[in-house]
Amino acid sequence: MCVIFVAHRAHPKHPLLVLANRDEFYDRPTAEAAYWKDHPEIYAGRDLVSGGTWLGIANKGRFAAVTNYREPASPRGVRSRGELVADFLRSDIDAETYLQSVATKADEYSGFNLLVGIANRELLYFSNRDKKIRPLGPGIYGLSNHLLNSDWPKVTNGLARFQTLVDGETISKADCFELLADETLAADGDLPDTGVGVERERLLSPIFIRTPIYGTRSSTVLLFDNANNFDFNERVFV
Repeated sequence: MCVIFVAHRAHPKHPLLVLANRDEFYDRPTAEAAYWKDHPEIYAGRDLVSGGTWLGIANKGRFAAVTNYREPASPRGVRSRGELVADFLRSDIDAETYLQSVATKADEYSGFNLLVGIANRELLYFSNRDKKIRPLGPGIYGLSNHLLNSDWPKVTNGLARFQTLVDGETISKADCFELLADETLAADGDLPDTGVGVERERLLSPIFIRTPIYGTRSSTVLLFDNANNFDFNERVFV
């Protein structure tokens, strides 16, 4: 998952609204979002290599999503980051207790950002790069491959557009998907420096990424209402 925009208790009809693009190598086997046969309480896409997921929901409004933290020079973790989402969705413990358990084994994973919560009640954030459990108050948030609300162009520009959508009386799913389809490249002077070089930073700078071997595999628009009913919309591209 490369970019996520979240409105948490910021819209009167939707206590949780999530817009997300999952970026991955095109040849990595993936299943589209569906109820899992081995855990029918979970609705999510699935990584068919490691068995986890990048974003999903479960009974009673449980929600979780993960993004990678871009740091190519760091050693690779020994566990799959997708299990962080799946394990929360399979559990029935509260979000803070879950993140406390994650913190004890955080160094076993490559860099990650993790969002977990209950749609109409709470949303928490944890990264194993700053190692702080952060309860999030009402508002909008943007997350890519650095810490929450980092001032990367795709995050800051996307949040400005997202705020306009959230300010509306009703949420247009078409407008949400239009935001996620933005392929605008950032100016070189605005690019972050994560150690992959300017040319690659440029290719990875849009909200929707398209390269010969890697890019946006799916876009998701997820809405919860005040009764924790969900509307999960996914567009798959590769």
